[in-house]
Amino acid sequence: MSNPDNQELIDRYLLAYNSFDIDGMLALLSPDIRFENYSGGQLTDTANGIAEFRGLAEKSKSLFSEREQHITKLTLGQDSAVVDIAYRGQLAADIPGGPSAGTVLDLQGQSEFSFKGGQISKIVDRS
Repeated sequence: MSNPDNQELIDRYLLAYNSFDIDGMLALLSPDIRFENYSGGQLTDTANGIAEFRGLAEKSKSLFSEREQHITKLTLGQDSAVVDIAYRGQLAADIPGGPSAGTVLDLQGQSEFSFKGGQISKIVDRS
């Protein structure tokens, strides 16, 4: 059985993410949040706890002049959800050895959310 409140948490999280509202994102997370980001099957970033997550979010915010994630498919479980994501972002800064500022990234990915106590307790992003 799925929990519709969890879908609301995801919707609110993505709204805050898309509008660069880091405090809005953090308000939805459990204090012991675990975050993992995988790109091409390789673990590229992790955060344990609100302080580390804030640091990653601030770093990410400075890299993009605009960004948007939207859900293309959502599968809700009781305490988890798998979300297919379409992502579009414009770089605000050059990536060393990578794309330059102004480059638009269009990516498809998947995020796995876990929930505990009415908050998001884990996010695993894959692209």
